Amino acid sequence: MTIAPYPPHSRKHLSSVPRGLVVEHLSKSYKKRPVLRDVSLSVERGEAVAILGPNGAGKTTCFYIITGLIQPDGGDILLDGQEITTLPMYRRARLGIGYLPQEASIFRGLSVEDNLRSILQTQRDLNSEDQEALLEDLLIEFSVSHLRRTPAIALSGGERRRVEIARALASRPHFVLLDEPLAGIDPIAVGDIRALIGQLKTRNIGVLITDHNVRDTLGIVDRAYVLHDGMVMTEGLPEEIVDNEDVRRVYLGEGFSL
Repeated sequence: MTIAPYPPHSRKHLSSVPRGLVVEHLSKSYKKRPVLRDVSLSVERGEAVAILGPNGAGKTTCFYIITGLIQPDGGDILLDGQEITTLPMYRRARLGIGYLPQEASIFRGLSVEDNLRSILQTQRDLNSEDQEALLEDLLIEFSVSHLRRTPAIALSGGERRRVEIARALASRPHFVLLDEPLAGIDPIAVGDIRALIGQLKTRNIGVLITDHNVRDTLGIVDRAYVLHDGMVMTEGLPEEIVDNEDVRRVYLGEGFSL
């Protein structure tokens, strides 16, 4: 079924829609309590962007709306100009949006290579030879070739994360959404995540991150949006975020530094 690129309520944006993953004027309330109010943001291919903010700011709700886990009360989500606001997660995946949840998402009973193969086999435009070639490329690129026959349940945390990202790339996404990728990991693993995000950017894939580890997140991304009380307080480069007096007052604290 063909998806209409611009339903009537969003045609007013036709002349100004940028390419990439674009969120416009999102709103969401729970039991009449506003959680998001007029939130707009964007991610271009080849850049990493974070959604940050104190607890209760609305960042998790915003992120889950973009993934398709929950629906907004108002606003639009566009992918390269195409309206995707009401599409379920699997439809967004087909259009090029990959999602990595915080919890382990690989099939624990399958080997590393069969985890990747399970996604490659859903790519109907690839024949079996192409699927196997891409499998080999992913195993090499993410340094898990030596683990190809290892059951996923036996992987370390860092190995599992590399396999999860490789598996996400098996669907050939244009954007990858990372939910709390830095939660509960050690400094070495943070470096691994930074390198993996660099690999995604090299592939011209846009990355959107939400994480409570603000210092390490700002050390990874190109730009960040800071939400406060359901609204975008500011947006900018990491150093601009850190230097913002309002952000330091309500979120980072006066002694914060990168």
